[in-house]
Amino acid sequence: MAYWLFKSEPNTWGWEDQKRKGEAGEEWNGVRNYQARNNMREMKLGDLGFFYHSVKETRIVGIVEVCKEVHPDSTTDDPRWECVDIKAVQDMPEPVTLAQIKENPILADMILVNNSRLSVQPVREEEWFEICHMGGLKQD
Repeated sequence: MAYWLFKSEPNTWGWEDQKRKGEAGEEWNGVRNYQARNNMREMKLGDLGFFYHSVKETRIVGIVEVCKEVHPDSTTDDPRWECVDIKAVQDMPEPVTLAQIKENPILADMILVNNSRLSVQPVREEEWFEICHMGGLKQD
């Protein structure tokens, strides 16, 4: 299993919007960055990701799961752009802020810290478990 981080502006598409989509999930569409698109091409069914509110909140608020692998983005006819579908799994008991992440030496090399503009990014396993711990999630 791989781990990811999906960034969204909460006033455009927030965690509550994602949760309302239920088991069917929703396309993570509209991404127009090659690196972010390539990250989605690497995703497999069941991969987990953090749902991150960007801009004003800058915090991880939930956990999502990839429920459909890469396919054409329905918001464009341009075949270069693809996306995955994700579904909400659970709320983060205690949202983890960007400031908390930057203060944690275990997370110093995290892409979110060093390339905060990338909207879809991989998360290393040790980063995943550290953030889950910070947010009050127990992981097996």
